[in-house]
Amino acid sequence: MTALFPDLDLATYQRHAFHGPDRIWPESNCYSDLWIEILPAMGLPAEAIFGFTVTQDFEGDHFTFFKPPLEDIESLFGIVVQETAIYDDVAAHVEVQLKRGRLSLVEVDSYFLPDTRGLTYQTSHGKTSVAFNRLDRAGRRAEYFHGPGYHLLEGEDFDGVFKGYGDEVTPFLPYTEAIKFPQKPWTAPDREAVAAILRRHMARRPKQNPVRLFQAELGAQAQAVAARDPGFFHLFSFNTFRQMGANFELLAGHLAWLEERPDAAGAAAALRIAESCKAGQFQLARACARKKFDGLPAVLDGPAEAWDELMAALDARWA
Repeated sequence: MTALFPDLDLATYQRHAFHGPDRIWPESNCYSDLWIEILPAMGLPAEAIFGFTVTQDFEGDHFTFFKPPLEDIESLFGIVVQETAIYDDVAAHVEVQLKRGRLSLVEVDSYFLPDTRGLTYQTSHGKTSVAFNRLDRAGRRAEYFHGPGYHLLEGEDFDGVFKGYGDEVTPFLPYTEAIKFPQKPWTAPDREAVAAILRRHMARRPKQNPVRLFQAELGAQAQAVAARDPGFFHLFSFNTFRQMGANFELLAGHLAWLEERPDAAGAAAALRIAESCKAGQFQLARACARKKFDGLPAVLDGPAEAWDELMAALDARWA
């Protein structure tokens, strides 16, 4: 079976601390979660890449779907990510890239991913990104990074992921990227280089408090959510409260790593945003169930104040 990291073992794999059970948000989004696991597989610190989270904004109907900028990853680690031209059997393309020492990031249907059991596995279709580390086409077996861990794909699930293209259901081939690693030895970046990237992103952060902007829209948006099918609530909360909360929890971890201490400047304020978003998600659900929305925007008073405090702390420490 072709593998890029042959020492990874499904039985003994240890997920990164950013995906630990003690986290406020054990998962963030499919793309960021991949890098949280891929970089440690190389012996590199995933904490280093999350300075960009200071730029998260409220986009009017969602919070920025935060993805580590590829230029940051290349600058810090020499890793190049580029789109793969897919025109044939997807598994064949993945195998070729693995043999060339590259991971393939592939957008797949979560319906066929056994690690989503209890969520979407064999129940609903949805787009998500995975990275294949090990592949056996003849044996219909693969091992892949997804969400907070490392997983096995085999049999009919393997067929569903790799053969479900070109028919009437999904007539287009998936978006795929190849991760091109530098030559070994892989070395961790200097913290000053990481701090320089943080400063660059600080110059690009929102001019207005994004939590306040969301607060002004939350009442009306919640009423619209309550009028929809119950499943729509999860889509809305994922793209608002969860993306905001997970974003700032990762920023807290980045700041703690950068200063090598948990009480780094701004870290406590970032964690308060993350915690408030978890509580806000439950209060949103309660408001939608009761159809009472008058007091709902007030749940964002705390995180809005914490955002101002966070930015002031970062300016004082890093500007």
